[in-house]
Amino acid sequence: MTTDPFALFDTWYAEARQSEPNDSNAMALATVDAAGQPSVRMVLLKGHGPGGFVFYTNRESRKAGELAAVPKAALLFHWKSLRRQIRIEGAVSLVTDAESDAYFATRHRDSQLGAWASDQSRPLDARETFEARFEEMKVRFEGGDVPRPPHWGGYRVTPSVIEFWHDRAHRLHERRLFTRTGTGWSEGLLYP
Repeated sequence: MTTDPFALFDTWYAEARQSEPNDSNAMALATVDAAGQPSVRMVLLKGHGPGGFVFYTNRESRKAGELAAVPKAALLFHWKSLRRQIRIEGAVSLVTDAESDAYFATRHRDSQLGAWASDQSRPLDARETFEARFEEMKVRFEGGDVPRPPHWGGYRVTPSVIEFWHDRAHRLHERRLFTRTGTGWSEGLLYP
């Protein structure tokens, strides 16, 4: 048993990377808008450690607008094959431009072009419109690197709470709750 939630996350995440057939780094991201309306969607974890959990997106998207209005979020990893989940809640901040640039450079070229072509979360009149914009970006950046769009970048969720849930027989599950206390963490159990 560890009292370090990040070490425990690393262990569970490594096991998930071995057992989950698709997207072991997929996590539900829950946000709320200024009026209190919640919203949830799947995003991909692209970095993690004691500083927090990082994902990338269009900063003009619905989720980005919600995070600008209320810079707090909840994350949920659910690894069905392991019968485990991890819940994370915390404050949200932007990652640096250097971090966003570095990650963007690792993306597949088509994903880079798609970031330029998409007005994420806005109405689209027809799929053909998006495909035409994608083709325009291919021509625009032909023969060179695709730079990161200024409206695209990363977010870091700095956890204040991390809960590890492990399925047990007869719904007698195990729930370990880590709560940030200043520079450290306190640990406790929750009833299933």
